Amino acid sequence: QVQLVESGGGLVQAGGSLRLSCAASGRTFSYSAMAWFRQAPGKERQFVATISWSGGSTVYADSVKGRFTISRDNAKNTVYLQMNSLEPEDTSVYYCAASGLYSFTTNSHDYDYWGQGTQVTVSS
Repeated sequence: QVQLVESGGGLVQAGGSLRLSCAASGRTFSYSAMAWFRQAPGKERQFVATISWSGGSTVYADSVKGRFTISRDNAKNTVYLQMNSLEPEDTSVYYCAASGLYSFTTNSHDYDYWGQGTQVTVSS
């Protein structure tokens, strides 16, 4: 059974930092694209960042570019999201996703596996 488990969310003041982790189990995702999405209450799920299977390519949403960094450790089957200079607008549930087919994609429909989400709250 494939599982993605996020951790590292919490409450932080504006300007602070958090590091999210997503540990995958049940199969290897070493050759798969992995990504972070987020969803705030009453809003649609939003793309945040994606990383290619090798870690050599990344894409970020404009709203987080320069503040967030996605990385992965294939030996640990884990993807990370370092979030710096957090803003109240970043408050959301953050979801980790992995693709079963694509090695690099920004399209949420290409992701087959999703975690349960971790809450990030940024106070002003």
